[in-house]
Amino acid sequence: MKRPRMLAFLAIGAALAGTALLQPAATAHQQAAAATTATVWEDNFDGPSGQAPDPNKWRYDTGGGGWGNSELEYYTNSTRNSALDGNGNLVITARKESGGFQCWYGPCQYTSARLLTAQTFTQTYGRFEARIKIPRGQGLWPAFWMLGGGNWPNDGEIDIMENIGKEPATVHGTIHGPGYSGAGGIGAAYNHPNGWSFADDFHTFTVDWAPDSITWYVDGVQYERRTPADLNGNTWVFNHPFFMIMNVAVGGGWPGNPDGSTVMPQTMTVDYVRVSTLGSSGGGGSQITGLAGKCLDVAGANSADGTTVQLYDCNGTNAQQWSRPGDGTIRALGKCLDVANAGVADGTRVQLATCNGNAAQQWTYTGGHDLVNPHANKCLDVTGNNSANSTPTQIWTCTGGANQKWTV
Repeated sequence: MKRPRMLAFLAIGAALAGTALLQPAATAHQQAAAATTATVWEDNFDGPSGQAPDPNKWRYDTGGGGWGNSELEYYTNSTRNSALDGNGNLVITARKESGGFQCWYGPCQYTSARLLTAQTFTQTYGRFEARIKIPRGQGLWPAFWMLGGGNWPNDGEIDIMENIGKEPATVHGTIHGPGYSGAGGIGAAYNHPNGWSFADDFHTFTVDWAPDSITWYVDGVQYERRTPADLNGNTWVFNHPFFMIMNVAVGGGWPGNPDGSTVMPQTMTVDYVRVSTLGSSGGGGSQITGLAGKCLDVAGANSADGTTVQLYDCNGTNAQQWSRPGDGTIRALGKCLDVANAGVADGTRVQLATCNGNAAQQWTYTGGHDLVNPHANKCLDVTGNNSANSTPTQIWTCTGGANQKWTV
């Protein structure tokens, strides 16, 4: 699994093998994925045959520059290369061509598609899952993966599933980051338990991503788990939003190029893509720290509606475990960070409340480390700039003060 991953980033404004940590064969099938709590994003690809995928969910990377891997395909936004099949699936089609596009090596020999959610959906932590029937053949390289931004590898990469056609019964899960990118990526291979080709049928490919771990599954079987301890002292860069990518590459340094045995066109058929929050067994929550290094805390660990959200010494309890499922909310104890009565005035208290989808529960984390409620256009604020335990929070006009700065 040694190949470069020096990616070009088009649609976002720019765009393996480590030691395997495998479950023993006798126990692997006893592993169960962590409990999920809520689906926050999904696409079931319902629609008429020939229709393009939903532009509110998917955009395209296009071009034939080789994508840092000497790939041969030109990625298009045409329905010839990505379209619904009318049966609840998305089909990405790699085709052999006789011209029409220019690639890095001359007239392009292949076209395909690369879809991504960089402009439509990002998420920190959770379960990311797709049910896919992959293509087959020498030189084919299907993938379902995630990136943390356009500054690769510093922003991180999570490969949920990659396959190269010359290994029909094997898929790979890998992470890349600073000091462990390209051929130094840290990952593991999963072999079909019956030795069958993954192209023969649909399979479910999943990662459970928590603050300090990423766990891979195929068809519900755990085969790999990575934590910061696996990085040989390098930086864990998986604590910020990532977006998803699905593509079928053709050729390149890792899979090699198609040969006389390769039958084209080839298709990757996707039944669904789904993102969920993780339950307590899967993590998915982390501390939010503010003034004097103290934690955002639910008073008394009380999950009742209206409970004050306050500043308190960090203690690792569930009252200080906050998740951001990607829908604009910030959650603890199964409920949402809420501006009382949807108020907009300075000094309106901030509390815990049942998640209801309204604007009082929407928060944006800025580059300046402010947590802003867009409805009020005001910042989460520690009342009176007081770092004492049990000081309540409120919303207040954003001032740039230390009592409005948070590390999420």
